[in-house]
Amino acid sequence: MKVLANDGISQSGINALEAAGFEVITTKVAQEQLENYINEHQIDVLLVRSATTARKELIDACPSIKVIGRGGVGMDNIDVEYAREKGLHVINTPAASSASVAELVFAHLFGGVRFLYDANRNMPLEGDSKFKDLKKAYAGGRELRGKTIGIIGFGRIGQEVAKIAIGCGMNVKASDMYVEEAAIKLDFFDGQKLTFNIKSEPISEVLKQSDFVTLHVPAQKEYVIGKAEMNLMKDGAALINAARGGVIDEEALLETLEEGKLSFAALDTFETEPTPAIKVLMNTSVSLSPHIGAATKEAQDRIGTELASQIIDILKPA
Repeated sequence: MKVLANDGISQSGINALEAAGFEVITTKVAQEQLENYINEHQIDVLLVRSATTARKELIDACPSIKVIGRGGVGMDNIDVEYAREKGLHVINTPAASSASVAELVFAHLFGGVRFLYDANRNMPLEGDSKFKDLKKAYAGGRELRGKTIGIIGFGRIGQEVAKIAIGCGMNVKASDMYVEEAAIKLDFFDGQKLTFNIKSEPISEVLKQSDFVTLHVPAQKEYVIGKAEMNLMKDGAALINAARGGVIDEEALLETLEEGKLSFAALDTFETEPTPAIKVLMNTSVSLSPHIGAATKEAQDRIGTELASQIIDILKPA
């Protein structure tokens, strides 16, 4: 049986699949050529991440496909229900990248409160000629300890964010339509364990009370955070989106930053991805990364082996 990992798969995933008798193809096929390639090579399993889509038209045109796998959490690039109606298995890896995304949130947070997103732009340009001016400009940093972080979406990733926040000495507020309460379990290097029970609150209350707000929700038809929600936030608060493009109104975000209501924002995902708006990219109050939340070696290893395990369980080649 043949597996096309069109957006790549870790070597550990390849090894596991090949050991089970699968042929793994990692050729990157352009979206417009994907239908012909799948049919020509009689592909049984299509694996994607965020770059490749698997829509109704592709599903209908490629009868050899038995499994569609998404290396990651969100499956908004796959017509999931339609595929399942047609008898295909659709799988993903919801837990594999949670810790990696959470760590990226804090990379942006630590960089944000110390102005590193701006300092890293200006030091190469003016560090040798305006060192003292830049030192003064970036002298008003803040600590995370003792501050409140609001987590909108308190599933696996949101709970991983909470773990790091607690370790940093932060107060944690959470809001989730489906999770009423979560037990956050911290395992320490010396074998000690602690559990913190965090209850979900209305999103309006979380926004009002938080110094930093981070989103961990699936793709939505409407904005989760628009101008009205930003106006509820504390003066000088910050907003982080490492979830999905389109959950934050970027136009409203830029307005709110320019008004001075928010101190900074951090974006790993964008409304018009993969071509983010230039005015977003050029705004000096925005910390930026190119949708790399799950892009760690450890997460990719977990994703690859988890996908391989599910595929083997489903298809069980002789």
